[in-house]
Amino acid sequence: MSANKPNALVIIPSRLGSTRLPGKPLADIHGEAMIVHVWRRAVEVGIGEVVVACDHPSIEAAIEAAGGRAVLTRPDHPSGSDRIFEALCKADPEGRVEVVVNVQGDLPTIAPSAVRACFDPLLDPAVDVATLTAEIVRDEEKVDPNVVKVVGSPIAERRLRALYFTRATAPYGAGPLYHHIGLYAYRRAALARFVTLPPSTLETRERLEQLRLLEAGMRIDAAIVDDVPLGVDTPHDLDRARSIIGASLKR
Repeated sequence: MSANKPNALVIIPSRLGSTRLPGKPLADIHGEAMIVHVWRRAVEVGIGEVVVACDHPSIEAAIEAAGGRAVLTRPDHPSGSDRIFEALCKADPEGRVEVVVNVQGDLPTIAPSAVRACFDPLLDPAVDVATLTAEIVRDEEKVDPNVVKVVGSPIAERRLRALYFTRATAPYGAGPLYHHIGLYAYRRAALARFVTLPPSTLETRERLEQLRLLEAGMRIDAAIVDDVPLGVDTPHDLDRARSIIGASLKR
């Protein structure tokens, strides 16, 4: 991290509604709501204030009871990016924040080091948005359309300049394939521009909203990390998260 790092705010978007796991943010993990575990890990990162952008007072109450800050946002946002922009405007109306780090609210085991890795590419003034990626090691994931791939050009040992994102198996030929991890750090101006743009052609075709940024000419760099964090979408995922966190509590 640079001594001249930009002023940052970490925002965790959280929606109460979930088709596969109703009430997901408030799911109990060893006596605390899942969203509280995510908030605690984001605080450990130490790059700026952490705010939860939520759509229901019950989430707000859980975070405030833990000593955190939450902002109520509209329930009808089309994406998490729209939700974090509303929260940014409410949390920092004076415009002091330069970088917004978006940590998904269903990542209760996310490593603070991974969030820091996502922030670091924005120390390069040429980068508009930063994200994370990890090398795919399981062959079945290379052809799985649910595993989004980053097609990028290596510009450092642990960093790619993203040229495309796809559900297909790409790029062709020998070499590593990279799994995109949906954690982002935005320059404020890039996020403000993004939420004003209409859905783009490739975004609609691939069903990947980050393509809207590339099609608009913005630069995305991806920091390479070692592991894909566990996202909680199903009861099975929740059981795994409880097991992982339970093991860490015993250390």
